[in-house]
Amino acid sequence: MSSTNVSILGHRTQGQDVRSNNVTAVQAIANIIKSSLGPQGLDKMLVDEIGDVTITNDGATILRQLEVEHPAAKVIVELSQMQDKEAGDGTTSVVIIASELLKRANEMIKNKVHPTNVISGYKIAAREAVKYIQENLSIKVEQTGRETLINAAKTSMSSKLIGPEAQFFSELVVDAVQAVKQINSIGDIKYPTKAIHIEKCHGGSSRESRLVRGYVLRMARVSQQMPIRVENAKIACLDFNLNKYRLPLGVQILVNDPKNLDKIRQTELDILKARCQKIIDAGANVIIATKAVDDVAAKYFVEAGVLALRRVDKKDVRRIAKSTGATLLTTLATPEGEEVFEPSFLGTAQEVYEETVGDDQYVFIKGFKNSAACSILIRGANDLMLDEIERSIHDSICVIKRALESGYVVSGGGSVEMGLAVYLDDFARTLGTREQIAVAEFAEALTVIPKTLATNAALDATDLVAKLRVFHNTAQTTDDPAKLDFKWAGLDLLNGKVRNNLTAGVLEPQINKIKCIRFATEAAVTILRIDDMIKLQPKQEELPHLSLIHISEPTRQAEISYAVFCLKKKKILYHYLYYSI
Repeated sequence: MSSTNVSILGHRTQGQDVRSNNVTAVQAIANIIKSSLGPQGLDKMLVDEIGDVTITNDGATILRQLEVEHPAAKVIVELSQMQDKEAGDGTTSVVIIASELLKRANEMIKNKVHPTNVISGYKIAAREAVKYIQENLSIKVEQTGRETLINAAKTSMSSKLIGPEAQFFSELVVDAVQAVKQINSIGDIKYPTKAIHIEKCHGGSSRESRLVRGYVLRMARVSQQMPIRVENAKIACLDFNLNKYRLPLGVQILVNDPKNLDKIRQTELDILKARCQKIIDAGANVIIATKAVDDVAAKYFVEAGVLALRRVDKKDVRRIAKSTGATLLTTLATPEGEEVFEPSFLGTAQEVYEETVGDDQYVFIKGFKNSAACSILIRGANDLMLDEIERSIHDSICVIKRALESGYVVSGGGSVEMGLAVYLDDFARTLGTREQIAVAEFAEALTVIPKTLATNAALDATDLVAKLRVFHNTAQTTDDPAKLDFKWAGLDLLNGKVRNNLTAGVLEPQINKIKCIRFATEAAVTILRIDDMIKLQPKQEELPHLSLIHISEPTRQAEISYAVFCLKKKKILYHYLYYSI
């Protein structure tokens, strides 16, 4: 149907036109990141408006930095962010699958299949796919233990910058996740990834990265005269200034005698000294402040042998307070109007020390009392490399967390997608309704993942996918126990052949695949439901009344001025036109 103007001061697009526009927009987004899928995927260079460069092949990072205008394309961008938040990995796959589902749905609708039948068929296929993964394509992590986790981390890193060093970093990541293991109040085992702090350090090889059983802060002591190392640390976490006391705004003091000025200055110093002394008397030997610690306060701490840090990020202080058992104080004042610092406000750690790493000073806090926390100190040549290593490690941490909490993994390299494609293709033939077509198309859409993996590796996608389909069809139809392991068959992109990816160690968390299919289906259904789009016209701003101004001068010249107000991006531009009459 064609576009028509309606009486609501807008532009209306409906029917097949709006579906085609939405599918085209989604495919444009998917085509941007399609070449970055898999271990042989290519990187993208993103340059923002101020010239900052980001080099990555992480789908969520690429789409986050794109300025997308089209509403349907925004749905796909949000889809990748949701996958990144929920699963941590698979952000590229979910966009590619959603794009392929929409493309095939659009073709079905053009062939007179009603959108309701397509949506219903997609939901049936997604439900059956999730059920088949859980019952037939999963393996318990407990059966293989630590080696499975390392392989899952290596699979996540294989497509990243640190792929050549995957063995080193995967062991580091698995140790980090297992170090923060916690059991909550109802007995469930959790692995809070927020307890893993990642700190970047310039210089050195990436293999010089290390895991620290504690917390690392990139900063130096307030004064070089403070102790470098403190054993059995009693830590005070403060969220207020330790500066020379100043009167609040609006308070005035009338001084009759100039001698009293020195007394006022001395009293200001005495108030600061009393505050510092209360903290020292409570037993604190390490002070971490989110705000300033001036030279006067530093002098008192040096005399007491206290190590002090200032202007620490509040997020870091909160984590340190939680791990050490300290109380983050915003003031020393009590309801009675006194200033008190109790020993119970202090947290404890085995040691706090300062160390030079690369060109910078770092403070290490180790041996927490309350909870396990750790830090990964990553090394790299420049900012671009450090940022990409950080993103890769974050994705791998999320993968290990999901694998441990869900307890199941699946084989990768297109194995799950092809197994589902074969199963759903057979399942579609058991349906006697029009949804059969949609389920069959859903099955074929899933093959886009092995096809893209092969294409990005410069291999013959048609040949490899055909061979892979034979393996999975054999596994699902044979009675021979020796051929049942064919269900783990996936692509070997380095050698260009099909192999058993379970024994090859190409593994992914089960929950990642399940969420990928669910999210892609939900996004496709959301966009397929749209058959009418009305774009309202922007409200017209009334221009101020402009009058002709005559200025009587001997030369009979007059000046006409008018202003055109352009409201765009909250900026008002004034254009003046001058001419003589």
